[in-house]
Amino acid sequence: MSADPWPEGVARHALETVDSTNAMAARLAPSLSGPAWIQAGEQTAGRGRRGRHWTSPRGNFYATYLMHPTETPEVVALRSFVAALALRDACVALTGLPQAFALKWPNDVLLNGGKLAGILLESIGQGARVQHLAIGIGVNLIGAPAVAEVEPGAVPPVSLLAETGLRVDPVAFLDRLAPAYARREESFARYGFAPTREAWLAHAARLGEPIRARTGHDLREGIFETVDASGALVLKTRDGRVAIPAAEVFF
Repeated sequence: MSADPWPEGVARHALETVDSTNAMAARLAPSLSGPAWIQAGEQTAGRGRRGRHWTSPRGNFYATYLMHPTETPEVVALRSFVAALALRDACVALTGLPQAFALKWPNDVLLNGGKLAGILLESIGQGARVQHLAIGIGVNLIGAPAVAEVEPGAVPPVSLLAETGLRVDPVAFLDRLAPAYARREESFARYGFAPTREAWLAHAARLGEPIRARTGHDLREGIFETVDASGALVLKTRDGRVAIPAAEVFF
């Protein structure tokens, strides 16, 4: 099945090597008049959430979608769900394996229960409103970090190649992801978070099951009930129902 056309009005920047695609997006932001994808074959200083190092060998996928949002910061942050859905859409289109891919709150894509991809949102600019938003995406297309390299208790990383036998070129992956993101972004912009939330929950990992959520030094355990209208994780704990806006989730 051929990829959908590249989304109209979205620029594309292909680079060989960068420190990180999010850092490059921050440098390009003042000169861009519209949304853009910035892709690199290799990152020398890739990073994940909370400043963690993101292993970036050549052959995996590294790209950032840069846009100028108009909503409040709280609404802008919900695009992590938009990006996760688009990532899953692209993976399913390429593999034909819808049951293999699940979404882990707040921003990971799982393949056969292992971490395939991560998403990092960063705002660019000064002031109360977000002037530019960088949505950084890393996908383990051909290789994944060793289990010993990740935090104890974290979901073990996997690669698309090892799990499915499918070798996908990073450029070809972006050809799938960019139209998928455009469709999900259009729905989010037109209808708000509700349809995105419903779609995300339909593919949520461990929904209705016990999980652990760590915020700083506080660890909460409970049943993963839902994600609320603000994007917060809702747990049913021994102390009652708790909404957690940001946390590290462990299974």
